[in-house]
This record gives sequence, C-alpha cells and structure tokens, in this order.
Amino acid sequence: MNLSDDEQAGTQVIDPVWSGTLPTLADVFRARSVIRQHLAPTPLLRSESLSERIGCDVLVKCENMLPTGAFKVRGGLYYMSQLSDAQRVQGVVGASTGNHGQSLAYAARAYGTKATVFVPEEANSLKVAAMRRLGAEVIHFGQDFDDCLLESKAYAGRNDAIFVHSANEPRLVAGVATHTLEIMEEAPDVDAVFVAIGGGSGLCGACLAGKGINPGLEVVGVQSSGAPVVYESWKARSLLKKDESHTFAEGIATREAFAMPARILWDTVDDIMLVSDADLRRAMLTLLETTHVLAEGAGAAGLAGLYQCRDRYQGKKVAVIVSGGNLTLDGLADAMNKERAW
Repeated sequence: MNLSDDEQAGTQVIDPVWSGTLPTLADVFRARSVIRQHLAPTPLLRSESLSERIGCDVLVKCENMLPTGAFKVRGGLYYMSQLSDAQRVQGVVGASTGNHGQSLAYAARAYGTKATVFVPEEANSLKVAAMRRLGAEVIHFGQDFDDCLLESKAYAGRNDAIFVHSANEPRLVAGVATHTLEIMEEAPDVDAVFVAIGGGSGLCGACLAGKGINPGLEVVGVQSSGAPVVYESWKARSLLKKDESHTFAEGIATREAFAMPARILWDTVDDIMLVSDADLRRAMLTLLETTHVLAEGAGAAGLAGLYQCRDRYQGKKVAVIVSGGNLTLDGLADAMNKERAW
C-alpha cells in the first residue's frame, strides 16, 4: 500500500477477505428474466447537444426513470425473488442514504415481505417519504451511511431478520448489472461506460455485464473527491475505511470500501477517477439543459467523469449511466445558485 500523507490521514486498513460467491454473467441473464416481469428497460437517449459539448457520441442510460428513481431497484427485485417463503417471513433490513432503501422497500412490497431501513438523521426527505409510501419502516440513526450500517446489522441480529448489504451481495450486483446488459443489447458498438461509485454495486455490474459481453469495453468508475475511499482502495489494493466524508451527493458519500466489490473491481475496471462537488453540480445542470434529464449529484457523477477526461474519448461512443434522479427542489436550487452548465 502506498498512500500520500493526505490520503493516510483519518484512514484505516480493514480486512480485505471475501470468502463468499461472486456473481456471474449467467446470473445477470437470470436476473433479467425476473426483472422484466416488473420493469421495462430504461431509455438509452442520445442528445446531439450533449454530444456536441463533450465531443463524442454520448448515450445517457436513464436509470432515474425507474419507479424508485434509481438503478438499485433492479438488484432489490432479483434479490427478493431468490428468497424462500420462510426467509420472506423474517423480513429484510438494510442501511441506506436512500436509493438502496427504496429498492428494498419496493421489492419487499412486490414479494409480500417487510422492509426495515436505517437512514442517516439528515437523509434526503424525498427518499425517506418514498420508502414509507412503499411500506418500509424507516429508522433514522447517526450521521451517515456507515453509522447506519453498523446499527442495521445489529438490529437484524436482534430481530432474526435478514440483513441485506448494499454492496457485499452477489444477487444485488447481478440484478443491478442488467442496466449495462440493456446498454450492450441496444448499443453493442459502445466504446466505454461511465458509472458512479458509492459502495460499488453499479460499477461491479457494469464490469460484469459489459466486459462479460465485450472484454474490450472500457468501464470507468467515478467517485467524489470528498468521499474517495473506493478510489484510494483501488489504487492501494487494500480495503480502506475513512473517518469522514465530505460531499453533498449522499448516494456516493461512503467512508468504507467493501470486500466483494473490491474482488470484482481491482482486476476488471479500467479506471476510477475523482470529481469535485462543483463538477457534480455542473454535470447535473448540463444534463438538465441538454437532455431534460433530472439527476441527483450521485446520478450525474458518470457525466462529470466523462467531461473531465473528454479529450480521451473524442469521436467515440460512450454510455453514461444516470444512476439516480431523486433530487429535491432545494438541491436543484443550490446547484443553480453555485454553478453553471458547461
């Protein structure tokens, strides 16, 4: 491991061992057959205006148009479909800043079970309201996702419920990977895919489906410079945990790198890059202006990454996964007050 002094400050090295199974491309195709019973494929949009600004042929995968406004519902549905009747009686428990929680709530309702979701005290109000409308019990706890993670595990143990990790779960990744499977089926000549990184399930899914179908596809992950733990872990080839994170984009505001995504990403992803919060806001506004697609901060991270390295992709066809669109009006106003579109 070789980290700079700044990177080492407030950073712990944690146990990297993952002894569980890993998802396969066959699992992704199985997941698609389940998910198609619930969800239609999301649009893959091409905007001439956006492509002109970036300098390449940009395809926008609109995961923000799913019923929960984010890609994670794909994983939740496939995961829940694989539980036995007895397991569904136990109910599921998870920790979330919002989108994983909505996924569990939506899938639990679809399969007749109970979901309990731990969210930070200052969680996105739209996401919390959506979870409750879907029938989940929502419990506010702690300052961020990592606080909720520890408490939700303990709660599941006390109540004999099934804990569902947002990243260390192969069935979730197999379900999530169907977003890239849809891209590959509609645009098989795509040269690269850009994906936001929080816990890493979306990026793992892109590697699993995209490279499984076309090994020459470039898959690039994008993380906030204020919450860079997956990026730093990938560079160091060690699982790291941070004391804190600093980004407004709650969907990618994680402080810990997880074992299963690391097993998948370290040897498959082509690049992981960092973008600033200002970059995320500019990407949100550019998407809205050119494609009329509303993205939250995490949802726009892929585009922010592509814009940062756009010279490398001139003349190529690049897909950007808009992973979430659960943006509050206050969040939109804040972005408009602080930044401008590119």
